[in-house]
Parts: sequence; structure tokens; C-alpha cells
Amino acid sequence: MTANYNFAEFFKNSFDFNQLFSTQRRNIEAFSEANQVVAEGAQAISRRQAEVIRENVEDMLKASKDMLTGGSPENNIAKQSELAKSIFETTLSNLREITETATKFSFEAFDVLNKRAAESLEEISSAASKATAKKKASA
Repeated sequence: MTANYNFAEFFKNSFDFNQLFSTQRRNIEAFSEANQVVAEGAQAISRRQAEVIRENVEDMLKASKDMLTGGSPENNIAKQSELAKSIFETTLSNLREITETATKFSFEAFDVLNKRAAESLEEISSAASKATAKKKASA
């Protein structure tokens, strides 16, 4: 029983649990903020993808209408070729844009977590220094 009592007394007298709980609360807040950034990024990407799909469908409908309204088969083949080229180039451009957006939001979330990790290490180091100073003062 004495060993358990001494162990408990060591932590009771030398470690600030309020500071530990405060650090953990700020860690959770940082994770929440990072999750919010990721969620906002996912929403922005989803909205952009919906716009891209809408634009592609409109282009396809317009091209289909143009092909059905007349013209020679050679002319229609040329229009289809141009349409395919246009869709390919637009898709690559949109893919690049969406990838850049996803990367941007990922880095923002990473920055939030990285900043909090650095702050946590400083807080833990400070708490350990205070605990050591208290222990030396009580000895």
C-alpha cells in the first residue's frame, strides 16, 4: 500500500492535471478544425465536379443537336472529333483544378494539426519542467 500511496502522491504533488486536460482539449479542438477544413474542401470539390458534369452534358447536347440538324457525314465526323478533343482537354483541365483544390485543403488541414502538435510539445515540456521544479522544491 505504501508504494501505491507514494506513486499517487508523486503525481498529485508534482504534475498539473488541469494543464494536461487543457492541452488535450486544445488538441481535440485542433482536430475538429482540421476536420472542418477537410469537410469544406470536400464540399467545394463536389460542387465543382457537379458544375463540370453539367457543362459536359450541355456541350454533348449541343453537339448532338448540331449533328442531327444536318450536314454531311464527313462534317459530322469532324464535329465529333472536335467534340472529343474538347472534352478531353476540358476534363484534364478540370482534373488539374480539382486536384489542386484537394491539395490546398489537405495542406490547410495539415498546417492546423502541425501547429497544434508543436504547441502541444511546448506545453508538455513546460509542464514537465514545472513538475521537476516542484519536485526539487519539495525535496
